[in-house]
Amino acid sequence: MKKYLIEIKWGLIFAFMGLIWMFIERSVGLHDRFIAHHATYTNFIAIPAILIYVLGLLEKRKVYYGGKMTYWQGVKTGLLITLVVTILTPLTQWITLSIITPDYFENVISYAVNSGKMPQQEANDYFNFKSYLIQSILGAPIMGIVTSGMVAAFTVKR
Repeated sequence: MKKYLIEIKWGLIFAFMGLIWMFIERSVGLHDRFIAHHATYTNFIAIPAILIYVLGLLEKRKVYYGGKMTYWQGVKTGLLITLVVTILTPLTQWITLSIITPDYFENVISYAVNSGKMPQQEANDYFNFKSYLIQSILGAPIMGIVTSGMVAAFTVKR
């Protein structure tokens, strides 16, 4: 367990960053008055997300691998961070949608229907906690695998 403390730490940091990001999105109006722009600006979370993986892999390389790390050691480290993030996903989704922005679904459904992007029933079926939970539990490992592979390529040191 001790040999995975770095991955656990960076997985927790990632989850905390995600919650801060959601708070910022809500604070600047991307969950209500500027919801039309949410789909675009929410993608910028990739910047701190990738940075967290880079920092996690660099720490693992320095502390655990003595300054040298192969591509596969980097991938393994990234995948373990991804596992922590994925395990925490139900909790972070609940905190986001129940505490940080409890009106999000009501707002996004209203926007989707009023802008003609979706009929009411389709919006109701897509924008709800169960749907978002499934999407995030599937999306976290997919994005984590891709990020781990990319970041590991840049943190290799022989």
